[in-house]
Amino acid sequence: MPTKDMTKDILYTIKNPKVTFNQRLKDMAKIAENSIELVEYTEKSREYFENGAMMDMFEGKTPYRTRYCVPDYELFFKQGSEFLMLEPPKDIWDAVGNLLCLYHNIPADGGLPVYIGCLDELLEPFVTDEAEAEKAIRFLLVHVDRTISNAFCHANLGPRDTKAGRIILKLTKEMQRPCPNMTLLWREDTPEDYLLAALDTAMTAAKPSFANDALYRRDMGNYAVVSCYNTLPIGGCGLTLVRLNMNRLPELAKSPEDLLDRVIPDAVTAVCDAIDSRCRFIVEDCSYYENTFLYREGLIKKDRDHMVGMFGYVGLAECVNGMLGLTEEKERFGHGEKADAFGEAIMNRIKEELDKRPAAYGTYGLHAQVGVMEDTDSTPGGRIPIGEEPDLPYQLLNFIRMHRHCAAGCGELFPFDSTVKNNPRYLMDILKGAFASGARYLSFYSGNSDLVRVTGYLVKRSDIEKFEREEMTLNEATVNGSGVNKNLHLLDRKVRGEE
Repeated sequence: MPTKDMTKDILYTIKNPKVTFNQRLKDMAKIAENSIELVEYTEKSREYFENGAMMDMFEGKTPYRTRYCVPDYELFFKQGSEFLMLEPPKDIWDAVGNLLCLYHNIPADGGLPVYIGCLDELLEPFVTDEAEAEKAIRFLLVHVDRTISNAFCHANLGPRDTKAGRIILKLTKEMQRPCPNMTLLWREDTPEDYLLAALDTAMTAAKPSFANDALYRRDMGNYAVVSCYNTLPIGGCGLTLVRLNMNRLPELAKSPEDLLDRVIPDAVTAVCDAIDSRCRFIVEDCSYYENTFLYREGLIKKDRDHMVGMFGYVGLAECVNGMLGLTEEKERFGHGEKADAFGEAIMNRIKEELDKRPAAYGTYGLHAQVGVMEDTDSTPGGRIPIGEEPDLPYQLLNFIRMHRHCAAGCGELFPFDSTVKNNPRYLMDILKGAFASGARYLSFYSGNSDLVRVTGYLVKRSDIEKFEREEMTLNEATVNGSGVNKNLHLLDRKVRGEE
């Protein structure tokens, strides 16, 4: 039986002038999915859902598909697809056409792909005529932007310098579109010239971002960066993402010691219980894998190394400041050593508790979640709050320290004054120094660009303005970007110059 009257939600959705037909269709499906709850949670999980210290990330009360799906596109190119009636591609147009067919048949939350492949590596073997390849790649990027039109859609590049990669960077700079989001996988042998070209594009188009390939490959093996810089194994799935709202934890603790010794283990139990419950419903009750051709054709795998239950968190800064009662800026998270040491102790304790517990399905992946538009009092992951940023070196070192264990993804964002576009080597030095010090993932963009990096995704300022005038926008993420901007003031991040 339905758990609530859906009439109000349905009427709001079908009348909403700010969403397109396809967006409305997805919203209607979500209402149906939330009308009944079949997942069986433990008492501990229900306690943490009810006290607000945990949330299910709007995945739905009856999840019938994984949150993230990361097909093995290389295998798809090698073998084609019996289900989609596709032969392995023979030229650049076959390659682009096959990809587009697969993108629209990926069973994940929202019905749209959050990972569209390491595009330059996939397409490079088919670049025989660069002019023709540019036509085909432009067609691919335009089609993705206009039909997937969700800034959580993510492409990877690198770490090699390729003709296809150069074409993608050139077109990305020209097109100035939020979708697909993009990450360059950087390693020490990535040519400087290629890295500089990527940084030049980033300062114009707010993408690509940059991943420390060595660190992620060490922790995840053959991996991809997907959606909001979530990191998952290729051929795998992020089955579900349950989020710990750390800003609520001081309300449950009697002292800093009690938070570390009792509340953190209790909270980890609640989150992991919820992850296991949701995974059980998706894998067992819904037979997710058996019901998709991706599994039958080997493009995703159902084993420990390829199933990830994502343990997300936000609000570390608020947890630290609240638990220690810090009001003076020099003492607060990101500035005072006592605060930062406590933040690091919290993250170490979470990792310790996660390591003790075997996941019911696959593994648990710790992820610094980027926030949702409803957040008003929590900073994404373990970042320093907007408006309290210290000098750049200290912010980078704090980011590294608080996200050391985030094998399933984390990121930090730095808007720069437009004059820095003239000196991309300055950004390259920052990037290399940060990665050598242990940073996992960084994003650079121009502070006056129309394209704005919200957290792990992009929106256009002009689209936010249209949305706030009650107009439709093609990019679904504009809805989220507008809300996050109002609540967390994303456009007020500290803009850096050459320091």
